[in-house]
Amino acid sequence: MSNDLVSLGIEDLGLNLSSANIADLELFLQEMGRWNQVHNLTAIEGEKNSVRLHLIDSITVLPIMRQFLGLENPKIADLGSGGGLPAIPIAILQPEWHVTLIEAIRKKTAFLQHVRGKLGLKNIQVLSERVEAVVKSQPGQFDAVISRAFTNLAHFLELSLPLLKPDGLVFAMKAKRAGEELQDVCMDDWRLVADEPLQIPNLAVERRLLVLSPVRKLPL
Repeated sequence: MSNDLVSLGIEDLGLNLSSANIADLELFLQEMGRWNQVHNLTAIEGEKNSVRLHLIDSITVLPIMRQFLGLENPKIADLGSGGGLPAIPIAILQPEWHVTLIEAIRKKTAFLQHVRGKLGLKNIQVLSERVEAVVKSQPGQFDAVISRAFTNLAHFLELSLPLLKPDGLVFAMKAKRAGEELQDVCMDDWRLVADEPLQIPNLAVERRLLVLSPVRKLPL
């Protein structure tokens, strides 16, 4: 599998992956494939498609996240984690980041807990709850919120806002409809910090990462 990762262009992302990183990413994909046969964690099947559309898609955001998250140990929430994307690959490659995976579907959180133990990922927390419940228990606790294909942008921002610290950031992984979704966002409430194209080696799909910060209004 290491050869597959290399041939698919993972080295072109410039992330300086160690052999331990590669081994953990491989094991994550193997476990996802194994569980997917029984629990239908994701609609994408086949090892190469998983590598391309899951793994590489998820870690292309890292250089941009590193650029904007200057904290040594940021707390990040992944909304609607599903099979652990992008949270698990990010947690593997950034062991000093604290990542909370929020997923309401039990069979998926069971998989996430399994992977946490299998890979020894001490920097992740798995919450088997709806985002709305986490908002009540952990308001204003996160430096960043991220999501991949969870919901439309306006709703994602609405859910993210109460979770963020005052200077927090939202990282929204989007495809070609990102521009349309931005039109539905009230830009009086949000500032678009960055709109970055994501290049996935050897795969002709459009991906963008939108980085937004809330506009904190002064009380009247």
